[in-house]
Amino acid sequence: MELLTPGVGLLFWQAIVFLLLLFLLSKFAWRPILNALKIREESIQDALSSAEEARKEMENLKADNEKLLDEARQEREKILKLARDTANSIKEEAKSEANKVAEKMITDAKAVIENEKQAAMIDVRNQVTELSIAISEKILKHNLSSDKEQEKLIGEYIKDLNLN
Repeated sequence: MELLTPGVGLLFWQAIVFLLLLFLLSKFAWRPILNALKIREESIQDALSSAEEARKEMENLKADNEKLLDEARQEREKILKLARDTANSIKEEAKSEANKVAEKMITDAKAVIENEKQAAMIDVRNQVTELSIAISEKILKHNLSSDKEQEKLIGEYIKDLNLN
């Protein structure tokens, strides 16, 4: 049974060694260990604070980025609207100018056609007149080849002159 129960002397010396160890640890080791733990706790707390600040800053940056993106989108929409409006106005001006040019060309063409028509009519009248004179000459030469026919024609003209 002696193996299972320690002796009183052994227990006494173990208690003295334990108390001595406690005294030495409290004198030399506990304070540095507690200080190290305190420093570690503060560094962890600082790291958590820094992480929280970084998270808040990231949220602020994200909000600022969203705001900038919204402003950029609005600016892009304004620019696109202005470009569309400018393109439409340029297109309308081009259509208007094309219509004016087309109307002027049509008016000029009508004037040219009218001038050509008048020139053609004058030319036709001149040709008809020349043909009439040529035919009259041939008829008169043929009819007035004798003196008797000439006297008869002169008599008719005189009668016509008296009537008018």
